[in-house]
Amino acid sequence: MSDRGTTWDFDFWVGEWDVFGPEGPHVGTNGVTVLFGGALAERWRGDRGVEGHSLNAYDAPADRWHQTWVDSTGGLLLLDGGLLDGAMVLEGTAPAEPGTAPEWQRITWRREGEGERGTVETRHMAM
Repeated sequence: MSDRGTTWDFDFWVGEWDVFGPEGPHVGTNGVTVLFGGALAERWRGDRGVEGHSLNAYDAPADRWHQTWVDSTGGLLLLDGGLLDGAMVLEGTAPAEPGTAPEWQRITWRREGEGERGTVETRHMAM
């Protein structure tokens, strides 16, 4: 990652967001609030009924951000990372169903500009 991070690296994500898919349709809403002076709590509400929550915190001794995500389908995702070229990049593996390989995921959050919506890019790959 880049220079040492801070507890404020992910503050650009704080707020209430309408979320649109890559092709343009509305896919849900996302609310992100600050907890304990630096941790972030996320609440996702998808248009198709899936809800999820994440807790995000900066680990200063390790110089890494951590995200723990859980959702209404029983999904769990543990991600780690930090700022890379001005974007927040977190990655990790999603637990696999019995008989299948875990799935590596990389999620990148980018701020587009002041007052503009940002972009989130997700990449998945079977391991």
